[in-house]
Amino acid sequence: MPGAGSRKYRDYDQFKGERTNNMEKEDVLIIGAGPCGLAAAIECGRCGLSVRIIEKYNVVHSIYLYPTNMQFFSTAELLEIGDVPFTSPNEKPFRHEALAYYRKVAKHYNLRISSYEEALAVNPQSDGSFRVETCDRAGNVRQYEAGSVVVSTGYFDHPNELGIPGEEKDKVTHYFREAHPYAGMNVAIVGGSNSAVDAALELIRVGAKIDMVYRRTEISQHIKPWVRPLFEGMVAKGKITLHLGSQLTEIGEDYAIVKGPEGESRIKNDFVLAMTGFRPDRKLLTEAGAQMSDELNKPVFDPETMETGVPGLYVAGVIASGSNANEVFIESGRLHGGLIAAHISARAAKGEKSVKS
Repeated sequence: MPGAGSRKYRDYDQFKGERTNNMEKEDVLIIGAGPCGLAAAIECGRCGLSVRIIEKYNVVHSIYLYPTNMQFFSTAELLEIGDVPFTSPNEKPFRHEALAYYRKVAKHYNLRISSYEEALAVNPQSDGSFRVETCDRAGNVRQYEAGSVVVSTGYFDHPNELGIPGEEKDKVTHYFREAHPYAGMNVAIVGGSNSAVDAALELIRVGAKIDMVYRRTEISQHIKPWVRPLFEGMVAKGKITLHLGSQLTEIGEDYAIVKGPEGESRIKNDFVLAMTGFRPDRKLLTEAGAQMSDELNKPVFDPETMETGVPGLYVAGVIASGSNANEVFIESGRLHGGLIAAHISARAAKGEKSVKS
């Protein structure tokens, strides 16, 4: 499986200078082909701007990494972009429906997407344009010139780690895909959000014995309302052993240590699913000169235009959130593209530099 957070590219510092001779020029270069990046590309294209998307993996890679049978919290209508209807026989669409929908949208608008090409650096130029360096899966380093850059990278490459002994073991993962590999096993699930609850309910169906470890004293209040009663029923029946106000402190080959209100206990364990969330990587932004808000750990940008303090450098989607990546969802992040396109067009109307002029 390509991706899942593993880097497939050669080290950038070793290959500075190994660049292709032809430099492509675009009005707008978008980094990230998630729903919000696609939406931004569509809106910029509607304004007559030339657009290319650079995507480290495949289109909507974060959604691809969702559990195979995951159902969205949002309705299909709230996931729509580009005025393309998202039809589904379900009130809440499933992952496979979303993958098909966003592929259809990208094809409908003939979006120019460079898949499996990673953006390595965004370098502002003295004339107000940007040089963006990338590396494809074959190790070829390329350069692009763009009048504006939109950073719309996701967060699934960077899980929030537990920071405990044994976390590096193969039995530990931050990515739950489906239940089958865990049939009949002793599984510890760390977390109390929708992803953790969904995983627990799937694991029950294959006969796994589940210990659910959550640091807070109650499960998240944001659990899907149609799922919560099922989960609480499984806890009441003893199908899920719930450790609230607790955390894992050590992971061994066939055990895990849980520290809770009553002290430490050793549980039998074959696998650990650390559903602890993910965080955006803002390295491209900070190295390009964008400032971060100290108190919220988020980029400083104008919410009316999504432009950072670096003129022509924008953020769209979850990259605009703070420490809690759940501040921005598809239904809100998909609207960022319209703000960005309007601002870039207004700049062009005032006669500010366009790369193709």
